Amino acid sequence: MHYLENKEIDTIWSKVGESLEKGLPFALYRKPYAPQIYGVFQSSKDLKVTKDFTESGFVFAPFDKTDKAILVQPDAFWTAEYIPGKSQNTASFNLDESGKEAHLQLVKRGIAEIKKGRLQKVVLSRKMEVPISQSPIGIFKTLLNTYPSAFGYLFHHPEIGTWCGATPETLVKVQNRQLRTMSLAATLPHIETEEPQWGEKEIQEQQMVSEYIGDKLAHAMEVLEIDEAESVRAGNLWHLRSEVRGTMLPNIKVREVIKALHPTPAVCGIPTGEAQLFIASNENYERTYYTGFLGELNLAQEGETALFVNLRCMELKDDRAFIFVGGGITEASDPESEWVETQNKSKTMLDVL
Repeated sequence: MHYLENKEIDTIWSKVGESLEKGLPFALYRKPYAPQIYGVFQSSKDLKVTKDFTESGFVFAPFDKTDKAILVQPDAFWTAEYIPGKSQNTASFNLDESGKEAHLQLVKRGIAEIKKGRLQKVVLSRKMEVPISQSPIGIFKTLLNTYPSAFGYLFHHPEIGTWCGATPETLVKVQNRQLRTMSLAATLPHIETEEPQWGEKEIQEQQMVSEYIGDKLAHAMEVLEIDEAESVRAGNLWHLRSEVRGTMLPNIKVREVIKALHPTPAVCGIPTGEAQLFIASNENYERTYYTGFLGELNLAQEGETALFVNLRCMELKDDRAFIFVGGGITEASDPESEWVETQNKSKTMLDVL
């Protein structure tokens, strides 16, 4: 049985460096606004998967739910206090316009499919490649310093690769049958001293997601409440968010809730099955773990799960970072505006690099 050990932060950085050097799996993470970093370290290179989400460890799951969710086994489970440094000043840089035409055509195909009546919404994304000079630990520290309100993580498995991110979206939290999740949609850039001005497209998109989550969870819940939408800031972006909470029926397992929620309409579309098929046929790359989910399974205490959607993330390979950005497409979408939204979203990770 694993147990939590308190360590000095330098000990954790050393352990991460050693694990990267030896190719051993680990997950390092910090919860939103929390002062602690947690480290889950596996002592073998084995690729382990969760069978039913009753195991203990850190889970890292792909977008395509037919694939298996990776589990980092807590052979060592450490924590340390992390005092954030100053977040770096955002440097001004010219955003790369390459890939614009391909993305505009992708969005147009999505709108055409929605107009045929097969979809209400589809989330379409693209992948960017940028050179890096920082180490994974250096990038992770910058993420923590820059985005204190996000779930920040650094994950490595020799058979999966190295990923890090700072995601604003909860997939689900469960403790003693009490469930919390969120309906998150719509994006506007943050402008100093200005409140976001949401249009009809954004309001409808967020409402669509809330209703869909309510429908998906109805069979599993004794009680379910969905709050009114509110504006929330994540880095240099605004989103619309509704908190969702309730009590699970006694016979419902966490696995069933995860299956009902993943992939969420915020990263896939509505209906999710049709949206997934459209994404697989039209996006010109494999998402793999982008828009999957990750987090704690029964680590802090038995029966407690905290999972997050893998947004605002990057995959690190040698001296390159691969960044993923997307947006929700509805019938009211404008392809040019959708391109600008992905450019704004790319700044979240580019600022870190």
